[in-house]
Amino acid sequence: MKKLLVIPLILLLVSCSVREKPLFVKVDNMKVLSSSLQNIVLSADAYFINQNDIGGSLESKNIDVIINNVKVAHMSSEMFEVPAGEEFTIPLKVIIPTKKVLGSNENGVLGGILNGIVNKKIEVQYKGIITYHKLGFSYDYEVDTTQEIKIKI
Repeated sequence: MKKLLVIPLILLLVSCSVREKPLFVKVDNMKVLSSSLQNIVLSADAYFINQNDIGGSLESKNIDVIINNVKVAHMSSEMFEVPAGEEFTIPLKVIIPTKKVLGSNENGVLGGILNGIVNKKIEVQYKGIITYHKLGFSYDYEVDTTQEIKIKI
């Protein structure tokens, strides 16, 4: 009787294609969503391709946001469900207190940020880990992407 239950279970697992982990393509589309005296809101998209018939979940954790070579924020996110057999993006959004960016003078960050604002550009880097979870195992993707972002004044 147990053999009769095991065979359908094996067939079910074999029929669901789990070839490999999703392919991490890039982090792109970095931009300033809004800025005020209180906060600066940045966003980016992490692009993936899942070739498997089974989904999973992703979470961004321990991602540092670095502006003009100075770490200004640390971000994490909730779990994001991975669709089966599709290309997809996950949003990377961070709210940075303006006083944290402008209030520090470490490595000349104030001068660098003000220079960026005058030039209407800043250099933003996302650096950290995005973790994929599926069927009891996990895999970490290393993120280290820098882009120059135009600031709307």
